[in-house]
Amino acid sequence: MSARSQSGIVIWRFTDAKAGHENQGRGLVDALSERLPVTDYAIPAGSGLSALGNYLLGRFPAGHDLPDPDLLLGAGHATHVPMLAARRARGGRVIVLMKPSLPTAWFDLCIIPEHDRPRPAPNVRTTRGVLNRIRHSAGHDDATGLFLVGGPAPHVRWDNAAVVAQITAVLERNPGRHWWLTTSRRTPEDFPALLAELPGELAARLTVVPFADTGTEWLPEKLGLASQVWVTEESVSMVYEALSAGAAVGLLAVPSTQQQGRVARGIAGLVSDGLVTRFEDWQQGRELQVPDERFDEAGRCADWIIEQWLNEN
Repeated sequence: MSARSQSGIVIWRFTDAKAGHENQGRGLVDALSERLPVTDYAIPAGSGLSALGNYLLGRFPAGHDLPDPDLLLGAGHATHVPMLAARRARGGRVIVLMKPSLPTAWFDLCIIPEHDRPRPAPNVRTTRGVLNRIRHSAGHDDATGLFLVGGPAPHVRWDNAAVVAQITAVLERNPGRHWWLTTSRRTPEDFPALLAELPGELAARLTVVPFADTGTEWLPEKLGLASQVWVTEESVSMVYEALSAGAAVGLLAVPSTQQQGRVARGIAGLVSDGLVTRFEDWQQGRELQVPDERFDEAGRCADWIIEQWLNEN
């Protein structure tokens, strides 16, 4: 490990410019930062061929002016070889935030969603879903709700009208709550037009903010405020973000074409554990419930890393 400075542990966070992967890396860094001083450096993954050459030569030019790392972490296949090259040249421990395309034994720690069914190993830690930046909120407002709408995906049969019908039912049953709704990159372009056709009283209690009009802090802010969050169930990352915020979470039904697929397995596990409520169960009288225990996978992983590697006691 590198010599500790007054700035705390040094993290080299490898990025591949994909928002989802960035969210995972930032989530773990943020959780570590809540527990001890951290200095975080973002390093572009670069090309795989260049990274392989650096590994073979035992060098890592991209970090030449940075302090030696304590931790090197990244999500996305493009980050794997660059992290290994950096460790060989400068030391530190490599943390990969996914099921890697390379052997897990090559990394110091693999943090892998349990629905990916990784093989057990001393350096493998499983999580419920992927890590994210959303932190638990104590400021939820009973008068505020949130809809998070995804869109077509290979493993589902998407139906605009069916999703709007479910949103309408939730609005009708919650007359005292104002709702926000945002879309995603996958949401069909004609979906917002269907919401515009809602009856006036319902439309007055729904504020629609398209994905393109939200900034980086919009979703964390709304998740921290909404007491209930309904998510289209194919949007797995948003389901886990809503749980991380400490909201009561409902699932808007989107039929799956892969009942035994990893996404379906993950959702089924959340339902069976009472962490989320399916729309059909809610229709039959089951209320949305806030999880009994705080859902904080990034924090749980940070605690393990600190206990195993960073405690100096």
